[in-house]
Amino acid sequence: MLKIAFHPIYKHPLPEGHRFPMEKYDLLPKQLLHEGTCVESNFFQPEIPDEKYILAVHDAEYLTKLQNLDLDRSAERKTGFPLSAELVKRELMIAEGTMKGCHFALENGIAFNIAGGTHHAYSDHGEAFCLLNDQAIAARYLQQKHLAEKILIVDLDVHQGNGTAEIFENDPSVFTFSMHGKNNYPFKKEQSDLDIELPDGTGDEDYLKILRDTLPDVIREQDPDFIFYLSGVDILKTDKLGKLSCTVAGCKERDRFVLQTCRDLNIPVQCSMGGGYSQEIKIIIEAHANTYRLAQEIYF
Repeated sequence: MLKIAFHPIYKHPLPEGHRFPMEKYDLLPKQLLHEGTCVESNFFQPEIPDEKYILAVHDAEYLTKLQNLDLDRSAERKTGFPLSAELVKRELMIAEGTMKGCHFALENGIAFNIAGGTHHAYSDHGEAFCLLNDQAIAARYLQQKHLAEKILIVDLDVHQGNGTAEIFENDPSVFTFSMHGKNNYPFKKEQSDLDIELPDGTGDEDYLKILRDTLPDVIREQDPDFIFYLSGVDILKTDKLGKLSCTVAGCKERDRFVLQTCRDLNIPVQCSMGGGYSQEIKIIIEAHANTYRLAQEIYF
């Protein structure tokens, strides 16, 4: 059975007019249930993780400042969210959802987190709606638990996974692959193990060709025990922050290729949703829902 991390805390209240589409975390599971892609038993609720797993990735001083709500105004502004105890609890639970999802992925081949993909969180600070790096925490968790040694992070959000790149910059046991918009945030990029920068306006045909020409070679060369997939839907032409020109159908084919490749090679994969900022929320939900529909089709 497909297992999906979700908790109502994921939909965090924000000031009116905030540009982050927090409502998607409430609407996406409702859509999956409404259409019959999922049933209630597909979902599990994460809890607060043991602090030691967070500290395997994030600096103790930074975590303490988060927990004490003691970020300075500049550091808080960088995150894009007003700091609160409920927000910090949310971020911790998202990380635990990804960690716990790894066990389900090892059991079933695949698992999801309705939220996550917080790849702009560095070891010592947060940026761009990311405070704690869920997939980095879960990658290190797998290694600490001796459940995986070599890990591949496939980051197909439109924005470079700069925090993830920084966290694993000197660690050959975790290979970071980021395929993203060249002229997009972050404007000062970090160096992933493999960065593919796409020009503005890249559409389905070019995007899919590059991915199909790249991912199998990366997997063959790295031979990972486990894959994390960041399936951002901000590659869409309709995305306010994206600058690429992919369609919903093209985004679905991207997900089909990644998931089918993992399935064919029998490599467990954990999927976190990442970004999506189309003006119409229904487009964001449809593109995200496609990833779950494909998982059910390919794996179950």
